[in-house]
Amino acid sequence: MDQLETKRQHLARIIRGMGRLAVAFSGGVDSSFLLAATCQELGAQQVLAVTAISPVYSQRETAGARELARRLKVEHLLIPTRELSDPRFAQNPTDRCFHCKQELFGVLRQIAQQHDFAYIADGTTYSDLGDHRPGMRALKAHQVRSPLLEAHLLKAEIRRLSQALGLPTWNKPAMSCLAARLPYGSAITVAKLRRVDQAEEYLYGLGFTQVRVRHYEQLARIEVLPDQIPKLVAARSQVSRWLKALGFRYVTLDLEGYRSGSMNEALRPSAPEGF
Repeated sequence: MDQLETKRQHLARIIRGMGRLAVAFSGGVDSSFLLAATCQELGAQQVLAVTAISPVYSQRETAGARELARRLKVEHLLIPTRELSDPRFAQNPTDRCFHCKQELFGVLRQIAQQHDFAYIADGTTYSDLGDHRPGMRALKAHQVRSPLLEAHLLKAEIRRLSQALGLPTWNKPAMSCLAARLPYGSAITVAKLRRVDQAEEYLYGLGFTQVRVRHYEQLARIEVLPDQIPKLVAARSQVSRWLKALGFRYVTLDLEGYRSGSMNEALRPSAPEGF
């Protein structure tokens, strides 16, 4: 038995031990696999998928979550969350994710209690331990279980298992909430989030497979996969016109290309001058 199969069986035991549960379901790769695995192990009638709805989440992600929930034939709740009304989130501090997750899991806990679910589960993975993730504190505060983390599953392994299950998300680009496009300290507003969502949706429409539009007030910093940078350069005139029409004054390309958590680079010590 290979290591991945051992982890998959461990995950199955964890899920069966939890019984009926509510899954925090964003529609991303990790939470989609978790939802499918719980439906497989427990039966869809024992699972509740819960997706947050707010300007913080892209319309593309919400649409994908709805479609997958229909495919899995699992009960799916779309719940409004109000993280933007909390200044501790809206002011965009470095622990922004903690306050967002506090809102999400506070609402989820109430729903789980109303439906008599003993556990809430989320899609945190073993790979997530290596980045700046203040939201993890909120999981502990609300006693949220992370079966993928408990089974030591890495993101690449989850994609392989997703492909084996025939999930359409197995090769889906990594996503994060739209607030992650704003540098820490830059106030989060509905207008900024919509501008980012519209800009990224436009770029996806041009055929880019992984996109981030980082919002620096009047300036947009675009990240695409390194091998797609020439394509963006070739389309620079039309891309610039479109993003300026959305309200940006300057449109720039990040020459390093897409990388997860690039906004967290500002939290790390700078290299000495000359390096």
